[in-house]
Amino acid sequence: MPPASLPPSSNTIRGAGGHWTRELTRYHWFVLAVAALGWLFDTMDQQLFVFARKPAITELMKLAPSDPKVDEYGSFATAIFLIGWASGGIAFGILGDRIGRARTMMLTILVYSMFTGLSALSRGFWDFAFYRFLTGLGVGGEFAVGVALVAEVMPDRARPFALGLVQALSAVGNVTAAVLGITFSQLEQSGAVGSSWRYLFVIGTLPALLAVVIRARLKEPDRWKAVAESGSAQNKRLGSFGELFGDPVWRHHALVGVALAFSGVVGLWGIGFFSPDLQRSIFRKTFEAQGLPEDVIRGKLGTWTGFSLVLQNIGGFFGIYAFSRVSQRIGRKPAFAISFVAAMLSTAGVFWFMNDFWDIFWMVPIMGFCQLSLFGGYAIYFPELFPTRLRSTGTSFCYNVGRFVAAIGPPILGLLTSRVFVDQPEPMRYAGVTMCSVFLIGLLALPFAPETRGKPLPE
Repeated sequence: MPPASLPPSSNTIRGAGGHWTRELTRYHWFVLAVAALGWLFDTMDQQLFVFARKPAITELMKLAPSDPKVDEYGSFATAIFLIGWASGGIAFGILGDRIGRARTMMLTILVYSMFTGLSALSRGFWDFAFYRFLTGLGVGGEFAVGVALVAEVMPDRARPFALGLVQALSAVGNVTAAVLGITFSQLEQSGAVGSSWRYLFVIGTLPALLAVVIRARLKEPDRWKAVAESGSAQNKRLGSFGELFGDPVWRHHALVGVALAFSGVVGLWGIGFFSPDLQRSIFRKTFEAQGLPEDVIRGKLGTWTGFSLVLQNIGGFFGIYAFSRVSQRIGRKPAFAISFVAAMLSTAGVFWFMNDFWDIFWMVPIMGFCQLSLFGGYAIYFPELFPTRLRSTGTSFCYNVGRFVAAIGPPILGLLTSRVFVDQPEPMRYAGVTMCSVFLIGLLALPFAPETRGKPLPE
């Protein structure tokens, strides 16, 4: 039951007619816009790293672009970023339950903006990895407080669609990063700028301006305020891991959520976001055979990588929003099952069959649609598993403990590429296909997951 000070909602998931957007007030739209922009800029920072990772490590470690150590150390940098992401996600998730969603969101945006900018000052691999760890702290924290905020502010019927839209719009951040990457690769190719990856990280400081808007206008959700103001005994339970694991229901939900998140995060960050590195390897041979100079090759590879990321995330936009629609019709669990199978098959197909420039235009969007649909599921499903006093903590636990475990994914891919399959013509092909078995973990966890379609948020 909701706290006595919180008036019951007159909207139920099935009870109101018309399109879900008709239930939104101007303030609902404001919250939706702020949450979407916060997560959009967050994902933009993530993709700036994906785009800049290989050129940065090549330059910082003074290696040849084809040296296997570039992929190996790129996977280590990604793992360090994921560890920071998970650490910040858990810490800020607890803080979101204790001091409020709006305040915590402002802090996370400031953290990831500032340390993304500092990444441009890197002089070697280890300081670059350290800045990525610190950036990850803010990146990881934003998701849980953002989806908790939207889930608690929106009318019940609008909630899954609003959360799906917030997650789908994150693809716009990814596309923005890719367009920036293409632009600066062209500038580097023309000689107008030097190391384009450094400029990309400087641009990553701009989201800090959003924190000013949050500080000025965003209010804490009534659901959270009602719980926070209901007495000292209740306050002690805000953001409590003791209660999260002391209650068998919430503990079960948390462990199932971790398994679901682990599968998708490894699939995306340990495999899918390394597809640009596979493309660089394939296309470099073509450009070298044409006798092009190295600076021109770097620019062309950056441009094609950018196109690939744009297409991957355009597919992801539709995949995320498709999940919100399908899961409302057939349920969360069947939608997850379809997405895990589709992600496994499409990802393996990209790594095994991609050979030509034009394969990017159809293979990569399909992979993006299937892989990122899972993340639409996380945004909708995780807030539905926990009560208000534990919603940010529980959501961050699922998403970010999954990342802690998932941090082993990129190094495994790197070691498979540089050690196990190093004698193969394209080692990353074999490594990527081998890693696709991780999607089976999500499928195995689904029978233990509760179905939440058509149910109000637990209180």
